Amino acid sequence: MTDLINLAWVALCTALVFFMQAGFALVEGGFARAKNSINVIMKIYLGTCFIGLCFWLVGYGLAFGSSAGGLYGMSGFMPLQLESMAAVSLLYQMMFCTTAVTIVSGAVAERMRYGAYLAFAVVMALVIYPVYAHWAWNPDGWLKQMGFVDFAGDGAVHSIGAWCSLAGLLVVGPRLGRYSKQGEVRDIPGHNLPMVALGGFILWLGWFGFNGGSISGLDSANLGIVLLNTYLGACAGGLGALAFMKLGGKPVLMSASINGSLCGLVSITGGASTMNPATAVIAGAVGGILCTWGAEKIRQWRVDDAVDAIAVHGIGGVWGLIAAGLFFEGDLFNLQRVGVQLIGAGAAFLWAFPMAWAAFKLIDRLLVLRAPTLNEQRGLDHTEHHEIAYPEFQDSPGQLSMGARTEARDVA
Repeated sequence: MTDLINLAWVALCTALVFFMQAGFALVEGGFARAKNSINVIMKIYLGTCFIGLCFWLVGYGLAFGSSAGGLYGMSGFMPLQLESMAAVSLLYQMMFCTTAVTIVSGAVAERMRYGAYLAFAVVMALVIYPVYAHWAWNPDGWLKQMGFVDFAGDGAVHSIGAWCSLAGLLVVGPRLGRYSKQGEVRDIPGHNLPMVALGGFILWLGWFGFNGGSISGLDSANLGIVLLNTYLGACAGGLGALAFMKLGGKPVLMSASINGSLCGLVSITGGASTMNPATAVIAGAVGGILCTWGAEKIRQWRVDDAVDAIAVHGIGGVWGLIAAGLFFEGDLFNLQRVGVQLIGAGAAFLWAFPMAWAAFKLIDRLLVLRAPTLNEQRGLDHTEHHEIAYPEFQDSPGQLSMGARTEARDVA
């Protein structure tokens, strides 16, 4: 009976993590302009399809197969004969891989061609994500053997997704009109911020499965603490962002508040099972502050992240790994443990960023990453998908909208 209950719990958590794709679609689609919202959501939707097949075929074996020197797995490819718990565990890990890749789709929104993104999603699901997951989570992985703590994916999911996003952004470049010739940062507001807020709540809900399912059963003694820490981290992240904006004399933005809360969730993901509620609040609050500060700095450095994915998942992921070492319950502030966490954080960047940069460069040479200028001005919904999201309110397909005409003047 216990086994059946645990199976049902992991299956439920799998569904919750899958539902996070709906949250990503709402957040990323809302942060995009109306003329690109279908493009953003379709990248997530069909990306999910590609990622699932790739992870089943190759990724799961690389991540969790028998280890080759702690570096990658050598068995478990395209598994066919699985017991129920093993099958659900594979599906649960597939959702983690899907989450990591989806982080990239939002960062590079509104300029990257649809087919080029899907090609990268395949590479990331086949190789980039699974290899680091092997290091961090396989019992024989070299980081795991060192005592690396990454409970639910601050390194394997969030950091890997963020550093792949950074590589893509550096290769594809900023959106048209984002920066003036003098270096001024121009605001490009999303078309539907209420949609972003709804997506934020859905991601928050899904995070209970993201962290809670990593326990692998309802009979775990610290399941309640994991769920409580998850909620408190999100609350503290939102309030940390609020404090940063208010004390800095800045406008209190809903978009930044939501991202601060999401970064609070990221910040406690690595140590959700080894922190107490007080340290989870500290980790979440610091994450919200760092995310809000980091998003501003990244924009000033002329890196055009459409949804602040690097601030949320990259800065939050690195801080979350450090916090998991600092606030390890029963062994607080152990500098040796923190050192291992820093090695894991560094390994994520040194693996994911150059691999992703090389993959994006190759895809750019073979398929061309960036949409043509005129297509970008008209909107990728019409030029890539031959549909528009709001036909009652948008200009007819094929004609330049007022915003696109302004963009064209800026480019000229």
